Amino acid sequence: MTMSDVFNTPFELGVRMVYLLMALYPRKVDLQRLVYFDYAAIYSADLNGPESLHTPVPLRGGEYTSRREVIEEGLYLMAQRSFVDVEAGPSGISYQLGDNGPALMGLIGGGYARELKERCQWVASSLGDLDDQALARL
Repeated sequence: MTMSDVFNTPFELGVRMVYLLMALYPRKVDLQRLVYFDYAAIYSADLNGPESLHTPVPLRGGEYTSRREVIEEGLYLMAQRSFVDVEAGPSGISYQLGDNGPALMGLIGGGYARELKERCQWVASSLGDLDDQALARL
Protein backbone atom coordinates (compact mmCIF):
# COMPACT_ATOMS: atom_id res chain seq x y z
CA MET A 1 0.00 0.00 0.00
CA THR A 2 1.32 3.43 -0.92
CA MET A 3 0.40 6.80 0.59
CA SER A 4 -1.66 7.67 -2.50
CA ASP A 5 -3.81 4.58 -1.83
CA VAL A 6 -5.11 6.29 1.33
CA PHE A 7 -6.13 9.66 -0.14
CA ASN A 8 -9.87 10.29 -0.50
CA THR A 9 -10.74 6.83 0.78
CA PRO A 10 -13.39 5.99 3.37
CA PHE A 11 -10.55 5.51 5.86
CA GLU A 12 -9.08 8.99 5.36
CA LEU A 13 -12.45 10.70 5.40
CA GLY A 14 -13.55 8.62 8.38
CA VAL A 15 -10.51 9.77 10.33
CA ARG A 16 -11.33 13.37 9.39
CA MET A 17 -14.85 12.82 10.71
CA VAL A 18 -13.37 11.73 14.06
CA TYR A 19 -11.39 14.99 14.17
CA LEU A 20 -14.50 17.01 13.31
CA LEU A 21 -16.67 15.20 15.83
CA MET A 22 -14.04 15.71 18.53
CA ALA A 23 -14.09 19.45 17.87
CA LEU A 24 -17.90 19.49 17.78
CA TYR A 25 -18.33 17.37 20.92
CA PRO A 26 -20.84 17.05 22.60
CA ARG A 27 -22.94 18.05 19.60
CA LYS A 28 -24.63 15.38 17.50
CA VAL A 29 -24.69 16.20 13.79
CA ASP A 30 -26.21 14.67 10.69
CA LEU A 31 -24.44 13.53 7.55
CA GLN A 32 -25.23 16.67 5.55
CA ARG A 33 -23.65 18.91 8.18
CA LEU A 34 -20.56 16.67 8.32
CA VAL A 35 -20.19 16.89 4.54
CA TYR A 36 -20.35 20.67 4.75
CA PHE A 37 -18.03 20.83 7.76
CA ASP A 38 -15.50 18.59 6.00
CA TYR A 39 -15.34 21.01 3.08
CA ALA A 40 -15.05 23.93 5.51
CA ALA A 41 -12.17 22.28 7.37
CA ILE A 42 -10.24 21.51 4.19
CA TYR A 43 -10.93 24.77 2.30
CA SER A 44 -11.36 27.10 5.28
CA ALA A 45 -9.99 30.14 3.42
CA ASP A 46 -13.01 29.92 1.06
CA LEU A 47 -15.15 30.77 4.10
CA ASN A 48 -12.96 33.59 5.42
CA GLY A 49 -11.26 31.24 7.83
CA PRO A 50 -7.61 30.29 8.31
CA GLU A 51 -5.39 29.21 5.43
CA SER A 52 -6.85 26.18 3.63
CA LEU A 53 -5.43 22.83 4.64
CA HIS A 54 -5.45 21.56 1.04
CA THR A 55 -4.32 23.42 -2.03
CA PRO A 56 -7.32 25.21 -3.55
CA VAL A 57 -7.92 23.59 -6.91
CA PRO A 58 -10.30 24.80 -9.62
CA LEU A 59 -13.81 23.36 -9.37
CA ARG A 60 -13.20 22.25 -5.78
CA GLY A 61 -16.85 23.00 -5.03
CA GLY A 62 -17.67 19.72 -6.77
CA GLU A 63 -15.83 17.89 -3.98
CA TYR A 64 -18.56 19.01 -1.60
CA THR A 65 -21.20 16.87 -3.28
CA SER A 66 -18.99 14.03 -4.51
CA ARG A 67 -17.65 13.15 -1.05
CA ARG A 68 -20.97 12.43 0.64
CA GLU A 69 -20.96 8.70 -0.10
CA VAL A 70 -17.30 8.26 0.84
CA ILE A 71 -17.86 10.17 4.10
CA GLU A 72 -20.81 7.90 4.88
CA GLU A 73 -18.63 4.84 4.26
CA GLY A 74 -15.91 6.36 6.46
CA LEU A 75 -18.38 6.96 9.28
CA TYR A 76 -19.44 3.31 9.03
CA LEU A 77 -15.79 2.21 9.33
CA MET A 78 -15.20 4.45 12.33
CA ALA A 79 -18.43 3.31 14.01
CA GLN A 80 -17.31 -0.32 13.83
CA ARG A 81 -14.47 0.49 16.25
CA SER A 82 -16.43 2.94 18.44
CA PHE A 83 -14.51 5.94 17.15
CA VAL A 84 -17.91 7.36 16.14
CA ASP A 85 -21.33 6.80 17.70
CA VAL A 86 -24.39 6.59 15.44
CA GLU A 87 -27.86 7.35 16.74
CA ALA A 88 -31.18 6.98 14.94
CA GLY A 89 -33.79 9.35 16.30
CA PRO A 90 -37.01 11.09 15.30
CA SER A 91 -35.13 13.66 13.20
CA GLY A 92 -32.94 11.07 11.45
CA ILE A 93 -29.45 9.66 11.90
CA SER A 94 -26.90 11.66 13.86
CA TYR A 95 -23.23 11.18 14.62
CA GLN A 96 -21.17 11.97 17.69
CA LEU A 97 -17.64 11.26 18.85
CA GLY A 98 -17.40 7.68 20.10
CA ASP A 99 -15.66 6.39 23.21
CA ASN A 100 -12.52 5.43 21.28
CA GLY A 101 -12.32 8.60 19.17
CA PRO A 102 -9.86 10.46 21.41
CA ALA A 103 -7.56 7.41 21.49
CA LEU A 104 -7.45 7.32 17.68
CA MET A 105 -6.54 11.00 17.56
CA GLY A 106 -3.80 10.37 20.12
CA LEU A 107 -2.18 7.83 17.81
CA ILE A 108 -1.92 10.20 14.84
CA GLY A 109 0.91 12.69 14.95
CA GLY A 110 2.61 15.13 12.65
CA GLY A 111 2.04 18.55 11.19
CA TYR A 112 -0.96 17.63 9.07
CA ALA A 113 -2.82 16.16 12.05
CA ARG A 114 -2.09 19.28 14.10
CA GLU A 115 -3.32 21.55 11.29
CA LEU A 116 -6.42 19.39 10.77
CA LYS A 117 -7.27 19.63 14.47
CA GLU A 118 -6.94 23.42 14.33
CA ARG A 119 -9.18 23.67 11.24
CA CYS A 120 -11.78 21.41 12.85
CA GLN A 121 -11.76 23.57 15.97
CA TRP A 122 -12.26 26.64 13.76
CA VAL A 123 -15.21 24.91 12.05
CA ALA A 124 -16.77 23.99 15.39
CA SER A 125 -16.40 27.47 16.88
CA SER A 126 -17.35 29.43 13.73
CA LEU A 127 -19.95 27.22 12.06
CA GLY A 128 -20.96 24.52 14.52
CA ASP A 129 -23.95 26.35 15.98
CA LEU A 130 -25.30 27.79 12.72
CA ASP A 131 -28.65 26.46 11.55
CA ASP A 132 -29.04 24.75 8.18
CA GLN A 133 -30.32 27.91 6.46
CA ALA A 134 -27.32 29.94 7.63
CA LEU A 135 -24.93 27.23 6.45
CA ALA A 136 -26.63 27.10 3.04
CA ARG A 137 -26.11 30.86 2.62
CA LEU A 138 -22.35 30.50 3.06
